[in-house]
Amino acid sequence: MSKLGDLGARLHRGEVGYDFVGNRKIWYGVSILITITAILGLAVRGLTMGIEFQGGAVFTTPKTSISVAQAEEYAEEASGHDAIVQKLGSGDEASLRIQIAGIDTPAADKVSAKLAEDMDMKQSDVAGELVGPNWGDQVANKAWQGLVIFLVLVVIYLAIAFEWRMAVAAFIALIHDITITIGIYALVGFEVTPGTVIGLLTILGYSLYDTVVVFDSLKEQTKDITKQTRWTYSDVANRSINSTLVRSINTTVVALLPVAGLLFIGGGVLGAGMLNDISLSLFVGLAAGAYSSIFIATPLVADLKEREPQLKALKKRVLAKRAQADQDQDHAADGSYDDDSEEATPAVVGPRAQAGPRSRGRSGRRR
Repeated sequence: MSKLGDLGARLHRGEVGYDFVGNRKIWYGVSILITITAILGLAVRGLTMGIEFQGGAVFTTPKTSISVAQAEEYAEEASGHDAIVQKLGSGDEASLRIQIAGIDTPAADKVSAKLAEDMDMKQSDVAGELVGPNWGDQVANKAWQGLVIFLVLVVIYLAIAFEWRMAVAAFIALIHDITITIGIYALVGFEVTPGTVIGLLTILGYSLYDTVVVFDSLKEQTKDITKQTRWTYSDVANRSINSTLVRSINTTVVALLPVAGLLFIGGGVLGAGMLNDISLSLFVGLAAGAYSSIFIATPLVADLKEREPQLKALKKRVLAKRAQADQDQDHAADGSYDDDSEEATPAVVGPRAQAGPRSRGRSGRRR
């Protein structure tokens, strides 16, 4: 058995474990810090919306040795607007894709002619395409509608399949994943395209999948938890995370590998722009989803559940029993049990306790 497989088996049997729930305040603090950073990045820098959302023109050149920076300079001089240039391919065999937002048809014709002149090409070789903002707006509106409907259905389903506390925890974890992903786009300045929106919607399902696996294990292990006094709900929640930890790592790595291939090889090396848009949001979202299912969702469930009176009482009983066990162990270790028993014994049992009545009896007979 591999080392990872052996570790997974030991985690599943509870022979070893990491205290995720016990250290939840640390993870909450880390997540709050990341989320605030993401929100600040979004508020200060904003999102770089693609041309599909703003409207404008896209020009594609034939294979050229002109650099991206040089082409960007040519495009901005020709149009008077900011330009985004992407290289399609590698080396001297690469062509260029130039996006310029906010220009109409007459302006696009002039820009095309100027670009061809600056790049020493025929104007007919520079292919131009106008993109209206309406299409991007429709995609964005439909995406928001789909996101809201998705979240409502997910919360209802989880509340029915599990319980409302788990639904709330999963909902918070989803918002956490979405916020971090959007914040990274704002901070790094990645362009948001319809492909990004599709990738963002896709990661929601994966994030939930990992969370539901842990919740299912937790539900199974806490069926009769109030009938014992050995474990608190947090203990069992921690064990559920540990028992599914290796599975979560395996599924996350397997999911990230092809996405990383799309991102770094498809988008980075081969220059396939649409692959880059989708794979980047998938890559960030998958990593955030795996993190939240382990460090956020399940500890939140434990916090919410232990507010229930019966589980709060169970926690008190378990902690009291452990404190008593520790005290007994300390006494056994330093031998104080023997001393205490010797001091306490004469007061409650033994010959001296029975001497009083006998002596009173004798004195009575003497009288």
